Amino acid sequence: MGTAQEEEKFLMFRNRMQKVYRHLGKQARRLGVSCYRVYDHDLPEFPLCIELYGEKLYVAEYKRRHGMTEAEHDAWMARTLDVAAEVLGLDGSNLFLKLRQRKPGRLGQYQKYDTVQHEFVVDENGLKFIVNLSDYLDTGLFLDHRMTRQLVKSLSGGKKVLNLFAYTGSFSVYAAAGGAAEVQTVDLSKTYLNWAERNLALNGFTEKEKYKTIHADVKAYLKTLPPAYFDLVIMDPPTFSNSKRMDDILDIQRDHAELINDCLQALQPGGLLFFSTNYRKFVPDKEKIQSPLIKDITKATTPFDFEGRLYRLCYQVTRP
Repeated sequence: MGTAQEEEKFLMFRNRMQKVYRHLGKQARRLGVSCYRVYDHDLPEFPLCIELYGEKLYVAEYKRRHGMTEAEHDAWMARTLDVAAEVLGLDGSNLFLKLRQRKPGRLGQYQKYDTVQHEFVVDENGLKFIVNLSDYLDTGLFLDHRMTRQLVKSLSGGKKVLNLFAYTGSFSVYAAAGGAAEVQTVDLSKTYLNWAERNLALNGFTEKEKYKTIHADVKAYLKTLPPAYFDLVIMDPPTFSNSKRMDDILDIQRDHAELINDCLQALQPGGLLFFSTNYRKFVPDKEKIQSPLIKDITKATTPFDFEGRLYRLCYQVTRP
């Protein structure tokens, strides 16, 4: 690749970053949002995800065959990061870089990368969340569900809420903030359950009887729930999981109808399930799901910074 070609590509990247940051930054300020996605593989030559967390910048490079030597790639990345930081007005000490890739075995979305913790607290819609931009593949707060969390908060008053595959418990915090009578937070990872407990405590939700964290395999746990107990269920499962701590492999296309039906059994009549998946080829099996009341709310729950580049689906399922 010639120098002129390189310069042209970096100029394109700079122009793109300036354009999207001008547009998205204006919306973020208007909405009072401090954590949002600025760029997501907008240009094929720059396969990056770039997110702002207050004054800190999170950059994840998607795995690819780039054809560069290690030294060439390091130089390319250093320059790319310089451009991003300059456009966003940040210095290098506030920049965190990750390589997004799947590891063998369990889906790599929660892989830990090192043992040094670099946590800090961010604000979202008046609530506080612990994020970590360096030690895990994901940051602790999925920005694409910002509006879904607000929806859950608006519906949680006096309700019994179940948060499944809860990760760091952000939906649980929103449900508690919305005045939920009870919130159960379920995940297979003790690390993330502990994180969820700290997020709840950070926002003043410390009553153990009211805000329960449950270490369990969701697929098995659903079979133990009393019928018609909950008013609201949130389920955002991985696409695939074969964790040794699970009784069975989870394949979301194969298993979603069973999972949804088990949630429906645990819901009061008229109760709501919010089901989300990142599986791009997902098709709901409406013949097997025991409710005709299935509404695609993907568009309605798409935040401003994910318009045109959202790769998850979201459904509202009502128990008849």
